[in-house]
Amino acid sequence: MALAVGVSLWGVHDDPYDAERQWWAYALALAGSLPLCLRRRAPWPVLLACAVPTALLSVVAHFAMPQIQVAMAVAVYTVADRGRDWQRAVLLASTVLGNVFGTRSFGGMLFSLVVSVGSFALGSLVRELRRLAGVEAERARQAGLRAASDAARAVAEERARIAREMHDILAHAVSLMVIQAEAGPLVVRGDPDRAIRAFDAIADSGRDAMVQLRRVLGVLKEQGAAPALAPQPRLAELADVLQRVRDSGIAVDAEIEEAGPAEVQAAAFRIVQEALTNVVKHAGARHVSVRVAVRGGGPGAGPGGARLTVEVADDGTGPAPVPVGAGVDGRSGGRGLLSIRERAAACGGSAETGPRTDRPGYRVAAVLPLGA
Repeated sequence: MALAVGVSLWGVHDDPYDAERQWWAYALALAGSLPLCLRRRAPWPVLLACAVPTALLSVVAHFAMPQIQVAMAVAVYTVADRGRDWQRAVLLASTVLGNVFGTRSFGGMLFSLVVSVGSFALGSLVRELRRLAGVEAERARQAGLRAASDAARAVAEERARIAREMHDILAHAVSLMVIQAEAGPLVVRGDPDRAIRAFDAIADSGRDAMVQLRRVLGVLKEQGAAPALAPQPRLAELADVLQRVRDSGIAVDAEIEEAGPAEVQAAAFRIVQEALTNVVKHAGARHVSVRVAVRGGGPGAGPGGARLTVEVADDGTGPAPVPVGAGVDGRSGGRGLLSIRERAAACGGSAETGPRTDRPGYRVAAVLPLGA
């Protein structure tokens, strides 16, 4: 604004045809420049407020006008940058028509068009750059929201994974320990050797649970460690699980084919472990069969056709595993069966559970694709 006021006043002062320099000329020059202090708040009214005294000064004292009307150039730039669309359209049309028909020479017309239209073009460019900056800022904000959402989802998934691990480890170990602890006092006098084996099984189950819990919690305790899964169990480790089930008094017939990537073997291990936990806790079974084998082709196969099939079937006559959502009255609330389905789905497979159709008992079956 200071530059516009200075240029306007100098034009009046330097007018060769007005030696007396009338006060009204200075007043019009100031009136055509001072409104610029409000140009960002009200660009269109400021443009009109500058245009009226400037046009009047040009009519009554043409040679008092500066070569470049800085005040009008700034006002045109501001409307092009911050004005509404209809204001910009009216401004551009009136600027072109006013310069074409309102100047006294062809050269003056061209010079005025360059200054006025150039100011409009510069304001339009700044307007577009500001719009693009706003678009980029919104994209960045949306990306930040997506990143926060992804992080929250990752935390929830990790919490669910840890919950599954803790459930499977503790439910299996505690169930076996309870069975053995209940049997121990009954045989401690009549069959001391069996009682000793029961208490040894309790100790083995507790130690195994501690080892597996350290696996899960060890990664969480590492400061600054990169995100990684805790060491996952392999199918080879099922032998210890099967032996502890046998020690609880249930006959186990098992055929285990150790194959597949680590994540598939870990899922199969946990599915078998949870199914055996349900047998020990709920089935009242005397015999359970475990089959883990690789099959090729057919429904449920992965991209390469191979899949790992898991089946655990018992001959129990007791209550079936608690249905999902049984809540407090149902003890476990069916979390084990839900965990089996979640683990199978996490590997791209499926699981089904229910009473056996060939004989009394319960059956857990899962299909886990092995990929190419």
